[in-house]
Amino acid sequence: MMKENKPVAIVTGSSRGLGAATVKMLAKRGYNVVINYSQSEAEAREVQKECEEKGAETLLCRADVAEDADCRRMVDETMNKWGRVDALVNNAATTKFNAHGNLEGLSKEDFLNIYSINVVGPYQMIRAVAPHMKKEGRGAVVNIASLAGVKAIGSCVAYCASKAALINMTMALARALGPEIRVNAICPGFIQGEWLKAGMGVEKYNKLKEQMEEKLPLRMTATPEIIAETIRYFIEDAVLVTGETLLLDGGHHLV
Repeated sequence: MMKENKPVAIVTGSSRGLGAATVKMLAKRGYNVVINYSQSEAEAREVQKECEEKGAETLLCRADVAEDADCRRMVDETMNKWGRVDALVNNAATTKFNAHGNLEGLSKEDFLNIYSINVVGPYQMIRAVAPHMKKEGRGAVVNIASLAGVKAIGSCVAYCASKAALINMTMALARALGPEIRVNAICPGFIQGEWLKAGMGVEKYNKLKEQMEEKLPLRMTATPEIIAETIRYFIEDAVLVTGETLLLDGGHHLV
């Protein structure tokens, strides 16, 4: 195993949306990248192609972050290929679109599935990379939480609760893993893109986007590229920041 000179980043759930925007941004900035997917292989391969066109070496890894063995395998394959891991972006997530008042619409199985991916998954990924980052004496973790975890709004109660748990876990692990590893979180609000559009339906998505852009203090909603640039800041520039949760929502938390 030879140690690669270029920095290496793992981005979970990076076959589309925010994850894809993040790996492409990091590839452009000179990182070698791990592109993780669970089902969307065709989309992941397209992202891989774009990253390689930007000069990056890539590792395409099908893995379910809810499974500890998959998380450890992803990190092992990364270390075997490049001998280092500098950044981890915990982006993979799931939800169920269910009105908060519809208590019967959300089962125990729904809760456990959402938590296994949105909370346990990031924990398992951090646990897998931590020894390698500690050995190097540096590393950055960015957890993609959500405004739902702060204001208890969003697709369903379980999703809100899972993102609140992720925010809390970010603080706990930042305290535990310093000084070598910085752990921070980003809370996007409405993110433009196909994931939300598919979950809500095109008509509801367009209506909500229009409403958000009329009432938010900044009169704008986020694109994956805007959020990816903030992820870059936490990885590269925020050397004195750990345990922080940044609301990236156009001021939605003020409304």
